[in-house]
Amino acid sequence: MAAGPDLGPTRRGVDTLGLRDAALGMADQVAAAVAVGEAVTDLPDREEIANIVVAGMGASGYVGDVLGTVGDLFLPIPVIKAKGYDAPSFVGSDTLVVAVSFSGETEETLQAAEEAQAAGARLLVVAGGGTLARRAESWGAALAPVPAGLPAPRAAVGAMTVPVLIALERMGLFPGAHGWIAAAVEQLRRRADQLASEQSPAVALARRLGRTLPIAYGAGALGEAAATRWKTQVNENAKTPAFANVLPELCHNEIVGWGQHGDLTRQVFQLLFLRHDEEHPQQSRRFDALQSVLDEVVGGIHTVHAEGEGALAQLLDLILVGDMVSLELAAQEGVDPGPVPALDDLKRALDA
Repeated sequence: MAAGPDLGPTRRGVDTLGLRDAALGMADQVAAAVAVGEAVTDLPDREEIANIVVAGMGASGYVGDVLGTVGDLFLPIPVIKAKGYDAPSFVGSDTLVVAVSFSGETEETLQAAEEAQAAGARLLVVAGGGTLARRAESWGAALAPVPAGLPAPRAAVGAMTVPVLIALERMGLFPGAHGWIAAAVEQLRRRADQLASEQSPAVALARRLGRTLPIAYGAGALGEAAATRWKTQVNENAKTPAFANVLPELCHNEIVGWGQHGDLTRQVFQLLFLRHDEEHPQQSRRFDALQSVLDEVVGGIHTVHAEGEGALAQLLDLILVGDMVSLELAAQEGVDPGPVPALDDLKRALDA
């Protein structure tokens, strides 16, 4: 897979896993993943499937967020996200369970996949090897391998998601997937060139955020998926607390919480409005109202507009911008974005 544009030594900082190059090379990753999806075998027939469950955790589980976003618009059957140990109780022979684990060793996903297989579900496994891939072969399940060489699960969103979209297109569930993916690749290339330039908007936004805590707001399924990704990337890459919520739900509860302690919240928090073309018309009015209501109680409100043709392109565009902002936040603090010692310590504690 071709490397993305070089950031140059003055802005690279410490990045032992090469996450910046991986982010800026997302277009190549997405394009290469099409062939993986086209090579998947043992897919069920469209008529056999009444619902889809995506089982996965962390960045692997984010495949469910992406599929749920595009599924909201295109899929004729529901998509359910299962982010835990158990497969939903309704899973049966008419369910396609997409079990995703970058390492193939995620304990929650392994248990959920085993339960689904025992319940007679059809499985599509997305894994970079490990126990889950071996079990997929023993079960006769469809398998989409995650290519070697990707530095971390959070740097493999395209490699884990696109094969699923192509597989669903081949099943007759997601017509036009090739076209939407091509549009996403085109937009990712444009955005990567912008983000690798000396006038990168990710650098400018990271400087404005500084050491404050960002809260990402998005509207609808696409905005929620984007805001979730921004939050988790700031958590993992910059090692910083961050939060996310979705419109219109937050307009019915969270905004009340800004009614006190403005002298403190102005110093601590900044808001990120993640906007896209799939928003309900009323959402624009809600964003305007929020700008007016919250401007006095946070340190800043910054709007990022998605670009590209179609929901998939716009979501991946927001993902790429957010990934680069998180990496710039890490760089300006001298933090290596790659290692995640807190996660490693937790896994060791659970294994003890």
